[in-house]
Amino acid sequence: TRRSRPANMSNKRQICQITRTGQSESGHIHVPSRKPRLDAVSCLQADVPLAVVEEILLNLPAHQVVRVCRLVCHEWKELVDSAAHWRERCHREGFHPCEVSRPPDDWRLFYFLTKNRHNLLKNPRAEGWTIVQNGGDCWVTGGNMKPFPDETVTKCFVTSYGLCLKQQLIDLKKEGYSDAFMDRLQPPIKITDWYAPRYDCGCQYEISVELLDRRKKPLCTFQPEKVFFEQWNHEPWCQMTHVFKDYGPGVRFICFTHGGVDTQFWAGWYGIRVTNSSVEICPAEER
Repeated sequence: TRRSRPANMSNKRQICQITRTGQSESGHIHVPSRKPRLDAVSCLQADVPLAVVEEILLNLPAHQVVRVCRLVCHEWKELVDSAAHWRERCHREGFHPCEVSRPPDDWRLFYFLTKNRHNLLKNPRAEGWTIVQNGGDCWVTGGNMKPFPDETVTKCFVTSYGLCLKQQLIDLKKEGYSDAFMDRLQPPIKITDWYAPRYDCGCQYEISVELLDRRKKPLCTFQPEKVFFEQWNHEPWCQMTHVFKDYGPGVRFICFTHGGVDTQFWAGWYGIRVTNSSVEICPAEER
């Protein structure tokens, strides 16, 4: 047979349970009113001008403002979603459109693209690449024989009398650009490369950049004609540039390949020189 609990013990437990759930010991249910709390929030919002709130938001990290502060209330959401907020952020951090007469359609997107902008290529200044073709006496690195526009760039890659090519594969997701972002916005992808011949030897320069899908199959390719230099030339450093745009959805990788050869078949390193290569995701205003 079951033993019955003492009445006083049972009553005490019921009272404790009811009290924890919001019922008083007298048996009446107490429903906490949320109105005073909402009124308190409203008073707080009324006491702090929106101009002050926006100044606070402008001094917080942008990703925190979007992910957290934007969800606080309707007024804060409007502030964070406004073009004025992101235009002011751009102004304070020195992010300006290339053409003042053509402001961005989306200031928030312009801000994040500009802030996250960086060279997706690793070691672009002759400090180490993966070599995919190493003809003649192979690739070497050396000092610039001709003045470079950027004085901080002092080294370059040098080719030989056999074809020399080097390559990098860029994983866009690992660089912070999601599949949805690339498919929906298709931001411009800008590539630049610098090349120069030796004065006393003819040479050849070539470049190929491919936008690849998830299976690493080409969707779009930039491959201009090879550039040839004659012997006894006085050519300075030349810049190759290209901007991919409206390339369609599906881009997941970028394959960058460049190099060249000495056309006179001289032993040593008399071929084309390359340096300061870059691949960047740009704001749409740079189309």
